[in-house]
Amino acid sequence: MKFLTFGEIMLRLKTPGYERFFQSSMLEATFGGAEANVAVSLSNFGMDAAFMTVLPDNPIGDACVRELRYFGVDTSRITRGEGRMGIYYVEPGANQLPSKVVYDRAYSAISLAQPGTLDWEKAFEGIGWLHITGITPAISESAMKLSFECVQEARKRGITISMDMNHRKKLWKYGCKAPEVMRELSKYVDIAVANEEDIQNSLGISSDIKAESGKLDPAKYRDLGDKVLEMFPQMKMIAITLRESHYADWNSWSACLNDREQFYLSKKYEVLDILDRIGAGDSFTAGLIYGLEVYKDKQKALDFAAAASCLKHSISGDFNRVGVSDVEKLMSGDGSGRVQR
Repeated sequence: MKFLTFGEIMLRLKTPGYERFFQSSMLEATFGGAEANVAVSLSNFGMDAAFMTVLPDNPIGDACVRELRYFGVDTSRITRGEGRMGIYYVEPGANQLPSKVVYDRAYSAISLAQPGTLDWEKAFEGIGWLHITGITPAISESAMKLSFECVQEARKRGITISMDMNHRKKLWKYGCKAPEVMRELSKYVDIAVANEEDIQNSLGISSDIKAESGKLDPAKYRDLGDKVLEMFPQMKMIAITLRESHYADWNSWSACLNDREQFYLSKKYEVLDILDRIGAGDSFTAGLIYGLEVYKDKQKALDFAAAASCLKHSISGDFNRVGVSDVEKLMSGDGSGRVQR
């Protein structure tokens, strides 16, 4: 099966080490974005993955395409258009000091792209699975309309659609509120991924789960998943990540999966001395897609996703640079981190 992800990729500028913004004169430049992160992870797992977006026709866009190709991602569906490349700035947190993200993505090429300008026939040629997120429809009104075009064209072709509900409150600025859009977009989705805040903010479903409490009750996540599945009858399953945030660099990490028939819970990982948690949710999504496609056993698929995302916390940058053997080794219980010689 060939997989397609659709969304925005940005230039990522991060402070060195754990410095605060402009504590020194340097910023580390890489690329990242939720949907591209999923495509890279899938490719690293040996899957045939393509990424679709709109990029500026300039050397920065060229460098971005080269980086995706380095990981084996099919970039033939990338369109060049007017506008710039979006940027996001990262200040990593530690201990009680939280990480910070500052967006600079107004007038990016994909935010300016208009409905009807993308070649969906070419985009979905040979594609069996589409992955989108709740970030793209938050960028601009036209990007929201492109997101609907994308899922509608995929649905016409019988393509499996997964969506990470990713809520970014800093982006919803063009007049629509997130639930107005996301409730309609979710009607096209077969497999959803979210955390408890995404569900509450994107869909307007209330919950008494408090992630800040440091201790989470899986039963409440089962109830929350039931509410989502009841709201969207066509949805086959929803996976919810459980992050217990003790400090910025110490989290407990696990996940659950609700397929209407059973409730699955993954192993919990204590992730200490977090190097970079950005992209962990995307690595979970990619792991789940891979697991559902390869293992067929939903418990094993969930366990693979949780282990893949656990490893991402130890890798700097948006992309999760691990392969299947790395993940399966952790799944088997080898998490000692001993030197391999």
